[in-house]
Amino acid sequence: MDKFKEFKELVKSNRSCRRFDNTFALDTQTLTELVELSRYTASGANNQPLKYIISSSREQNDQIFSCLTWAAYLKDWKGPEPGEQPTGYIVILGDTTIANNFWCDHGIAAQTLLLGARARGLAGCMFAAINIKKLKELLGIGDHLAVMLVIALGKPVEEACIDDVGDDGDIRYFRDENQVHHVPKRKLEDLILNAL
Repeated sequence: MDKFKEFKELVKSNRSCRRFDNTFALDTQTLTELVELSRYTASGANNQPLKYIISSSREQNDQIFSCLTWAAYLKDWKGPEPGEQPTGYIVILGDTTIANNFWCDHGIAAQTLLLGARARGLAGCMFAAINIKKLKELLGIGDHLAVMLVIALGKPVEEACIDDVGDDGDIRYFRDENQVHHVPKRKLEDLILNAL
């Protein structure tokens, strides 16, 4: 398989994962290596204002978990049960002493971290629905640091697949009767407005 096809498969496999094998412990070294990938990503004006908190301890993971809103489209599901919760987190912060606009740096970093996780057989979920006040209090995050995103990570136990958006245009993800997570994606011909 050529490198582009390999990369395409990696991207396609990088679905938001919300159920994990809680017996598979992530360690600080693995999380640190994922954060290291972000060092090599683009940054507006090359300011590099992002900072990170990594967590692999059960106690701190539970604190972070309590600050997140899980899967808004799944109305009858409040989040993973204790045996399926993430075993690691990376909190992405913007340091306001370095920059006051973080542009899309945190999105680039988060996607890179998640692709790195998939390349290691892990999976994750990116959160922007965060109780920021509570998270800052629990983790002792200073006022000069803006909470941008939280990445939940672990060994996946759920199956996810990509579907084309149907004729009804519904883009909401869902789980079928076998608990397979379906993610509708718009068709390529609906995305490209012109091809010269």
